Amino acid sequence: MEESKAIEILKTALLLERRGKAFYTKVAEQATDPDVKQVFEIMADEEEDHIQFLSEQFIHYTQHQRFKEVKLPKGTGDTASEILSKKTKGKISAAGYEAAAISSAIDMETRAIRVYTERAEQAADPDEKKFYQWLADWEKGHHEILLDLDNDLREKIWFDNHFWPS
Repeated sequence: MEESKAIEILKTALLLERRGKAFYTKVAEQATDPDVKQVFEIMADEEEDHIQFLSEQFIHYTQHQRFKEVKLPKGTGDTASEILSKKTKGKISAAGYEAAAISSAIDMETRAIRVYTERAEQAADPDEKKFYQWLADWEKGHHEILLDLDNDLREKIWFDNHFWPS
């Protein structure tokens, strides 16, 4: 039972990451501003990193019925936040395509965090637990970036449209 659950979670995780990569790649392709484009390209690249780690674990698990210990990067994907300056944020229309994409991405990241956190809590294998906690933390970094950006955009549209109470 535990083996099939581990395989099921790995397959779910791979699907989540592939969808995330496809989504961020498409948003990057459609972004007109180079700085905005770069933010989404970085997010897509980080999803590709997750796909690689998950693929390695999937192969190892199917061959050995256990997770392998891997040297996980120390950082948790904060490159996008480093380039997401006020100037870049100002280039995203609060009611435009990129803003809608950010809202959808928040939902994707929320789901990934939930899947990874639940599996980290349920896993008996310490390497599996460590692996999923690392993924959850990395996705939390993405989630935080997106939430901050969404909040800034919401305030911008409220201010521009005089939604604040007098």
